[in-house]
Amino acid sequence: MDKTLKIGTRGSKLALWQANWVKSSLEVKHPSLSIELETITTKGDKILDVPLAKVGGKGLFVKEIEEALLDGRVDLAVHSMKDMPGDIPKGLCIGAIPQREIPQDVLISRNKKRLSELGHGARIGTSSLRRMAQLLHARPDLVVLPLRGNLDTRLKKLETENLDAIVLAAAGVKRLGLENRITEYLDENIMLPAVGQGALCIEIRQHDPEVESIVKTLEHHQTRTIIMGERAFLNRLEGGCQVPIAAHGKIEKNIFTICGLVATIDGRTLIKETLSGPIDSPEIIGVKLAERLVSMGAETIMENLKADLNLNHER
Repeated sequence: MDKTLKIGTRGSKLALWQANWVKSSLEVKHPSLSIELETITTKGDKILDVPLAKVGGKGLFVKEIEEALLDGRVDLAVHSMKDMPGDIPKGLCIGAIPQREIPQDVLISRNKKRLSELGHGARIGTSSLRRMAQLLHARPDLVVLPLRGNLDTRLKKLETENLDAIVLAAAGVKRLGLENRITEYLDENIMLPAVGQGALCIEIRQHDPEVESIVKTLEHHQTRTIIMGERAFLNRLEGGCQVPIAAHGKIEKNIFTICGLVATIDGRTLIKETLSGPIDSPEIIGVKLAERLVSMGAETIMENLKADLNLNHER
């Protein structure tokens, strides 16, 4: 490729770290390549005072970047996989999924207290309904408060907004070299991760063999297998940020296992199940798991939540 390859990315410190990681990894694989970053502001970056669920949920951090990709202003885009809606716009596809970072969530508390040690009525900040539901399921006494902004901002708000703790994705904290701030890695039995958490998505245009062959060198086959299973689960449930949905897949001894959950925001009802099957059928297993949760009452939870959100929109 003789022209400059342009990578579309958000402008947050973490997004730029991720895009620069892809840039330098591609430069190692393709030394003659010239690569530039194009910073794009998304709707999710602009609306910082409203919980994501109230302004549209998933897609808020990718739409404008995808438009630049479709317009030809950039040649590929780097996203956090957990920001990707289940449906990818016509004309685009996931070109590569590099090896996943740790998918867990972490607790960062002001006084180094673990979740079980926080006092009655402790104030915890999170931007995620998934985290809120699971925190309240584990500890109904907690006060969970909305926390928006990029990772640096949220860490600052731990101090400035009278919070006892915040919950963040381990991957972002590690990528920014802030591991020393982590109080506790939350066990999956308490906090199941978001679909795709810890993985990157390199999105490209369909039918662009030149760019496809370049980015394919960063593909990690096992990570893609797991992520496609998780995303099939999400897609079947048509889930976005408006609904507390979580899933995490694993591969052990050629068996794909996925655990998924749907919960009410208050954490009182939490439907959770695990399913295993052959490594070559992750999407079938993901869909089957979603259907099992639906049969256990997940659809009712989701319909009620959507009805509540629509009422709030109309007020």
